[in-house]
Amino acid sequence: DEIPTLVGIFSAFGLVFSVSLFAWICCQRKSSKSNKTPPYKFVHVLKGVDIYPENLNSKKKFGADDKSEAKNKSAMPKNSLHLDLEKRDLNGNFPKTTTKMQSSPDLENSSPKHFAERKKDSVSPDSLKSITSLSSEDKQDKLGTLFFSLEYNFEKKAFVVNIKEARGLPAMDEQSMTSDPYIKMTILPEKKHKVKTRVLRKTLDPAFDETFTFYGIPYSQIQDLTLHFMVLSFDRFSRDDVIGEVLIPLAGIELSEGRLLMDREIIKRNVRKSSGRGELLVSLCYQSTTNTLTVVVLKARHLPKSDVSGLSDPYVKVNLYHAKKRISKKKTHVKKCTPNAVFNELFVFDIPCEGLDDISIEFLVLDSDRGSRNEVIGRLTLGSSAEGTGGEHWKEICEYPRRQIAKWHMLCDG
Repeated sequence: DEIPTLVGIFSAFGLVFSVSLFAWICCQRKSSKSNKTPPYKFVHVLKGVDIYPENLNSKKKFGADDKSEAKNKSAMPKNSLHLDLEKRDLNGNFPKTTTKMQSSPDLENSSPKHFAERKKDSVSPDSLKSITSLSSEDKQDKLGTLFFSLEYNFEKKAFVVNIKEARGLPAMDEQSMTSDPYIKMTILPEKKHKVKTRVLRKTLDPAFDETFTFYGIPYSQIQDLTLHFMVLSFDRFSRDDVIGEVLIPLAGIELSEGRLLMDREIIKRNVRKSSGRGELLVSLCYQSTTNTLTVVVLKARHLPKSDVSGLSDPYVKVNLYHAKKRISKKKTHVKKCTPNAVFNELFVFDIPCEGLDDISIEFLVLDSDRGSRNEVIGRLTLGSSAEGTGGEHWKEICEYPRRQIAKWHMLCDG
């Protein structure tokens, strides 16, 4: 009788110990996972509130300091920022909110011990009056002004860019006479750091107030970098409209004395690219017996810079249309870092009708960009209704079937 009793007691103790050990291991794993800091390359500050950990170390700290964190907690619900991030879609859009003009708390409350704030090309009341008092003719030529600040944090070896606001943007929506602006920013020439702000709905004077902190950039390399701001207007149903761009070479800009407040006029995109969109060499052959169209994308030359770095990565997308409806699409491989690409790639399309009367083919030359949407460098259309060399080339294909005919074509704006 005593032996079964002892066995039951030891079994009970063993069961309790096993459950306790399993619970302790689960808690340890959960705590270790929560302490790991994601390896973000930069910190995005939205309206003065840190979204990602500022310190890339094992410390669990989600603000510039305890004081700013306390202010953020009192001014904002605990989970509201997290919910906003989950609602943000693939285009970087947030739900419609009432946008208020306010300055960044980080910009206003920076510690004078580490940074002495100074101003360069800053905004004065007179300049704002001059912007708002432009004549109607000047407003047509003006694309607005971008306001931002630059700073280098020597303690953390971080380059900080604050996109404050834009003023006087043109209306890209003709019906509502407004825009849905947002800004893409790229650090050139390597194009490694690409970020963008959220979209602000129906405004020509967007107040973004978003800060991007880039770690691991030595101060000695700042002079070799260039900031490229692209101002766009979001379009839900088609390609986003490009409003303009701002180019800021950092050579000669001294950041050792503190934060710089700057403003620049937004200029028309590709204003420096006066040599055209480049040329594309294609060869086509219509096989009337098999009712197929053979397309060879041969070369591209004199392609313009997709951005100011000149490091375009072109490829060609080929679309086949029947009665203005796309029925097939192909694309070439990407050619890295060249304005004169050699493709030599062949595609065969089956034609769904007799003859080429209702057929047209479109060539899109694009710049491959992993960080964002690929931009169209140039476009070419061949068909019976095409103008210029596109129509002439198509006419020769129809007149001389089974013959491979190659021609150079000037690309038009995409």
